[in-house]
Amino acid sequence: MSAVVALIVGLGNPGPQYEATRHNAGFWFVEQVARQHGAQFRFEAKFHGELAKLSIAERDVWLLKPQTFMNRSGQSVAAVARFYKIPLEHILVVHDELDLPPGTARLKRGGGHGGHNGLRDIVAQMGGRDFMRLRIGIGHPGHSKQVSHYVLSRAAAEDQGLIEASIDAALAVLPQVVGGEFQKAMNTLHSDN
Repeated sequence: MSAVVALIVGLGNPGPQYEATRHNAGFWFVEQVARQHGAQFRFEAKFHGELAKLSIAERDVWLLKPQTFMNRSGQSVAAVARFYKIPLEHILVVHDELDLPPGTARLKRGGGHGGHNGLRDIVAQMGGRDFMRLRIGIGHPGHSKQVSHYVLSRAAAEDQGLIEASIDAALAVLPQVVGGEFQKAMNTLHSDN
């Protein structure tokens, strides 16, 4: 049995111009969780983000969408974690992943930031990397110089459909993740997509 999840952080950039961009896959995930559970996000200035509370697998869980822009995500995560006394290992961070093709979602515990600015700032602000991650594949443009433009643009319709399907697959195992059955959820998710 691994750690239960008390905080699910979706990474993205605030504002309508970023809403449909690949870098906001984390936002898409937590928005879908909120919709499924009839929860509403509310902006909380002291947390530099939008927060919603709901119950998954009979546990209270916070959903967070940092409104700090990606490279300052840790500021928001640290504020919520400190206020609610949530340890690093009870946090699930959901983010876009260049190294996975669209249609793939992968769970992971710990690890580096892989060049992802949102993860980099969370590691820096929280002083550790032992949080759980849900990596949502968005594919890679093929060249490192194209990455910034790529993540801040919309996916083609076919890729978008694949990304949404991988989010649905991850949503299906979320109760197991929240309930502390991380390995079981990982086995299911990784064999399904």
